[in-house]
Amino acid sequence: MRWRRFRAGLRQHRQHRPFRIAEPAWDAADRTRLTELAAELTAVLTQPPPRQRPPLAERDLAVAATHLWKARRKIYRSEADTSREGRQIARYLRTIQESLDAAGVRIQDHTGAAYNAGLGLEVLAYEEDPAVSGEMVTETVRPSVYVNGQRIQMGQVLVGFPPADSSGESDHE
Repeated sequence: MRWRRFRAGLRQHRQHRPFRIAEPAWDAADRTRLTELAAELTAVLTQPPPRQRPPLAERDLAVAATHLWKARRKIYRSEADTSREGRQIARYLRTIQESLDAAGVRIQDHTGAAYNAGLGLEVLAYEEDPAVSGEMVTETVRPSVYVNGQRIQMGQVLVGFPPADSSGESDHE
C-alpha cells in the first residue's frame, strides 16, 4: 500500500510544480454526494431514448405537395396581382418548392403534355377539343408526386382529343 502511494507521488514529482495535481480532499459527505450523482447519471444513461416522431407518411407528403402545387397555380394565374403582398407570397411558395426539390420531392404538372395510354396517369375524362391535333392533357386536376424518383401519388388529368373526322369515327365515344 505504501509502495503505491510512493509511486503515485513519484509520478507527480516528474512534472513541474504548477502542473502537479493535488489529491482531492473529500470527506464522507462529498463521497456520498458523488455516489448519488453517479447513480443519477447511470439512471439517465440507461433510460431508453425519448420517443422519436414517426417519419412523415408518403400520403401526407403527397397531400402537402398537391396543396403547394394548387397555391402556386393560383398565384401564377393571377399575374395581374403585382402587389407587394402577391410577390411576397409567390416568393414564399417558390422557396418551399426549392426546399422540396432539394429533399428529392418532385411535383409534376402534366398540362400540355402529349398523352398516351402507357403513362401512369388516371384519366378522369376525355373531352373533344378542336384546339388539339392529337391526344393531349388539357388539364391537370392532381399532379404526380415523386420522392427520389419513386411515384407516391398518381396524377389525375383531363385528356383532350381532336374532333371526330367526317365519317363520325372517334376512339373515345
